Order: sequence, then structure tokens, then C-alpha cells
Amino acid sequence: MRNYKDHLIPFNSDIMQALIQLDYLAKDAILFVVDDDDQLIGSLTDGDVRRGLIKGLATSDSVSSIIQSNPRFLRKGEMDIDKVIEYREGNFRILPILDKENKVVNVINFRETRSYLPVDAVIMAGGRGQRLKPLTDTTPKPLLKIGNKPIMEHNVDRLALYGIDDFWFSVKYLGEQIENYFGSGENKNVQIRYVWEDEPLGTIGAVSKINDFEHDYVLVTNSDVLTNLDYEHFFLDFIKKDVDFAVVTIPYEVSIPYAVLETTDGHVQSFKEKPTYTYYSNGGIYLMKREVLKYLPKESYFDTTDLMEKLLAEGCKVLSYPLAGYWLDVGKHEDFEKAQKDILQIKF
Repeated sequence: MRNYKDHLIPFNSDIMQALIQLDYLAKDAILFVVDDDDQLIGSLTDGDVRRGLIKGLATSDSVSSIIQSNPRFLRKGEMDIDKVIEYREGNFRILPILDKENKVVNVINFRETRSYLPVDAVIMAGGRGQRLKPLTDTTPKPLLKIGNKPIMEHNVDRLALYGIDDFWFSVKYLGEQIENYFGSGENKNVQIRYVWEDEPLGTIGAVSKINDFEHDYVLVTNSDVLTNLDYEHFFLDFIKKDVDFAVVTIPYEVSIPYAVLETTDGHVQSFKEKPTYTYYSNGGIYLMKREVLKYLPKESYFDTTDLMEKLLAEGCKVLSYPLAGYWLDVGKHEDFEKAQKDILQIKF
């Protein structure tokens, strides 16, 4: 993955430097001209350079003489997903991401990224992985490899594929290994911050320790889930149905090999011949409005199911999002072995 800073060029650079960078970027050849504080001034392409040279400019002249002064951009924390889709479908392939001070904090490339969702992602990675012993005696479960990379890295890369670039890792058991492996996230063009659990806080309790989310929407996921979930579709469904909280659910069909009678006080009302019933189980991936996190008790043991019960009691809208794709909870040895085979066949 290319570092987004490869697309940045200081305003006082000369045209020759721009040509060198554009040549290096090859098919992704676009530069964003920034001032000394990395604030966006304009954009620059091969075509701009060519037109400048035709007008008589020299390669030693400043790029400030040939830039486009009003480039399109997205603003972090204020993004409209419809605008993201509009730009993507309008073939605006590479866009800078600006913070509130107009500083370029990322560059997205729709050749490599499917979307840019206005979401913070929290990955719960503090568990002991007891059922996967002895594999987890010296390695935290999130770092066990599925194929050529750790389970947790599959999750990070999948989320980053949809433009999520603000991550929070909740860690405890052997958390130093996770922090050493992922670091700040710079090599993936994301920002990773760490939340340490002094005591186990359940499947969502550690989120109460985070006070500075970047966005109004928060996604919480288990670190040991392997999935090809379409996070943009999940987010759009959440927005369209105007809910407060959504949980990815896994459909399970149960077939009854006999006729099932429906009775009242012993009297048969109807029956179904060999029916199939569909049930939905918790997939361990949740999307919520940031404001619902006010229901989390501060730094206390609290499971996501506790939060769901609280939201239902408060009259909040809780959505089930049935997953149509692949999902596997890598919790037991047989799941771990299955994942090794599936990663070679399932399209992620």
C-alpha cells in the first residue's frame, strides 16, 4: 500500500520535483500541493505540467504557477456518504482527506479503496483465547495466522478497504505483542490507538474508556471474526433505516423432519409438514450511533448484549443485519483449521 504522503508536494517545490513524483506515482499520478502546515492549496497532474511547459514555464519554476486551486476533497468527521459514492461513481479516483484545519490527513484511492466510511472502529482484542491453547500460551489469539497474516490483520485490512482509518484496539492479554505488531498504523495509512484493560471489561465495557472518537458512528467488532462483510452496505442499511444500533446476524436454518403441530389447550389449530425455521445468531460485529455509548457504565464489566438490552428498554431502535456473505468465529481448534482452508477459497 502506498503511503498517502507520496501524493503531497510542498508549494515551494519546482516543476522538476513534481515531474519526479508524478513519474513515481505512475497510474496514480496526481499531487496535492500543501503549505508548511500540510494545509491543502491545490492539485497538480501531468496535464497541468504539460500545459505549463507549453506556455513557456521552465522545470525550475515553482509548482505554485501551475496548480489547480479548487480540488475536490472530503472532510474528516463531516463526510456525507452520498458524496463519497458520487465521487467514486463519477470517476474521481483519488481524493485528499482534510481535517477541520484543512490539513491533509489522508488520501484515498478508489482503485484500492471501496469507500470512505465516517466510522471509528473498535477491535476487541483483550481475550485470553483459552479454547485455542496451547497456541495462545505465548501468542495472543488475534495474532494467530490465518493464511499469511494474523486473524486481526484480516479484520483491519477489511475495514481499511472501506476507508475506515481511525482504529482503537482494546487489549489486555499479551497486548504488548499486538501493539508491537501494528504500531501506530502508519504503514497502513490508518491511525491506531490502544485501550488497555486493567481488568476484563466484557465484550464492550472497554469502549467506555474512549472519550475522543473522530466520528458520530462507531463500529465494534471481535478480533477473531473472519468475514467478507460489505461494510458500506451495512452502513447504508443502518442510515436508511434510521436506527440507533445494529448487529450483524448469522442466519441458521433448522429443518424439522416431521410435521409440526400448532396447538391451543391441546387442540390442533394447524400443522406444517417438515418445516424449516430460520434463526439469527449474534455475529459479534456492531454498528452504533456514538450517542448510545452514554449507556455504558464507566470502566465496568459490560457485554454488548447488556447494551442491547439497555437500548431496547430505553426504546431505542436496534436492527438485525443478516449477513449474506462469509463469517467464521475462530474460537476453537476446528474453527482455526477450517479458516486455514477457507482463506484459500473465499473471496475477501
